[in-house]
Amino acid sequence: MTALLRLDRVSKSYGAVPAVHSLSLTMDDGEILCLLGPSGCGKTTILRMIAGFETPNQGNISFMGQDIGGQSPQQRRFGMVFQSYALFPHMNVLENVAFGLRARGLNKSEMRERVTRALELVQLAPKSERRIQQLSGGEQQRVAVARAIVIEPRLLLLDEPLSNLDASLREATRVQLRQLIRKLKIGAILVTHDQEEAFAVADRVAVLNAGLLQQVGLPAEIYDYPANLFVSRFVGRSNVLPVETRQGVAEFLVDGKIWRSRQPAPISGRMAAVFRPEWVQPGPGAENSVQLEVVEVQRTVQGLSVSGRVGDAIVEMRLPAPETGSGAASWSAGSRVAVHVPPAAIHLFSHE
Repeated sequence: MTALLRLDRVSKSYGAVPAVHSLSLTMDDGEILCLLGPSGCGKTTILRMIAGFETPNQGNISFMGQDIGGQSPQQRRFGMVFQSYALFPHMNVLENVAFGLRARGLNKSEMRERVTRALELVQLAPKSERRIQQLSGGEQQRVAVARAIVIEPRLLLLDEPLSNLDASLREATRVQLRQLIRKLKIGAILVTHDQEEAFAVADRVAVLNAGLLQQVGLPAEIYDYPANLFVSRFVGRSNVLPVETRQGVAEFLVDGKIWRSRQPAPISGRMAAVFRPEWVQPGPGAENSVQLEVVEVQRTVQGLSVSGRVGDAIVEMRLPAPETGSGAASWSAGSRVAVHVPPAAIHLFSHE
């Protein structure tokens, strides 16, 4: 099956400064793909190259099997939602949404019908006559989405569309955004630095750093099986223990005790043993047990967040609510508590 969108060894530099390096990536029709990474990693540059606002220095971009490198943004017919929304304050909601259609020369009847349909999809039809200044941040974001989808785009491009919203509104809006894209039955690419947003909206996530693709996969794959130390640290929280390894051996020492990892070490020498806080289990285990010297305990709505010292390293663990009952007193600063980590939860990565 032909991919909806394909980037083949795409690179982009601004003078001597590389922004994207030899990126190869594909997405399927109807898929929501997220470009996730820190500021300056090349996410927006990639989106702008797909949209046609930037030209790659090397590589090819194809859509539905056709090279679109020579097409203008208008010829590509992709809808785009900018981080700033770029709405016209002197126009009302209806006029903002209709702007792209007016530029295409549609007659008034068809334009009105398509604008009404777009506003109904984003649940803003009753506010079509309002000025932009009369809308909340979430409503303005939906106007921007309506303006992008009213042209009936072949692909929807979203550049940090929720970054201007407060936390509670952002959480609700990302659910609505995924539902809306599903209703449209088109492909969409979301750019964000917010991992929770990426995991809530996207079908697949592509993690980038310094213009390089680090890993692409399902959200659960990215979290449970990070490809390297950067991904494990950027996506979620991770404990990182410096250890000495032997190539082909899955054993190493932690605080003088033998631990095992899920896979043998790929090299001999200094590596990082990486595991998520939720995989640290209270009590001695059959394998990978250690004494944790508790440094700090914080109560959260889910239970307890515990930080403790193992040798020279700090290890975080999370205890769910049932663990915080009668035994909660033992989890206090200065106490020493036995914990263990299942070998299947430990990844070995080279230091960056």
